[in-house]
Amino acid sequence: MLGASTNLNITSRRLKRLLSDWEGRRRGREFPSRADFDPLDLIYIMGSLSLLDVSYNPLRFHYRIHGSNLSQRMGKDMTNKSVDEIPAPKHAQQVRKQLTGVIENRAPASYSGESEYQAVYVPRDVELLLLPLAADGTAIDMIMYAVVWGPES
Repeated sequence: MLGASTNLNITSRRLKRLLSDWEGRRRGREFPSRADFDPLDLIYIMGSLSLLDVSYNPLRFHYRIHGSNLSQRMGKDMTNKSVDEIPAPKHAQQVRKQLTGVIENRAPASYSGESEYQAVYVPRDVELLLLPLAADGTAIDMIMYAVVWGPES
């Protein structure tokens, strides 16, 4: 079961780099925007990265981009689909809860533990990083969601 981390105790070097990239792009704002990231700068994490649009009233999450590694391991490409369309209801509920936590806490979140859902064999240990994005620097309109599997130095 994945457990949230309030202090972002991240072990993955790629997730540490992504968090550092996110922090560097804030430039005095509460949150960076999607426009602050050039996809070429994220090549080190690209296949393991998703971007989700956030809509309010009611709160909903929609995959704008679902990384190729994530699609392969899930057995479904979630690009242009709602979190509610994740094939396993328990997994969809877990992802929705993680994303909602980022909105409610107005802060990045990390999770680590053993993956309960996967379509193909991968190491069971997994680490996730969720980062809020805001076009205006304040109102969260997107979440960057990165996942790595297995030990990584």
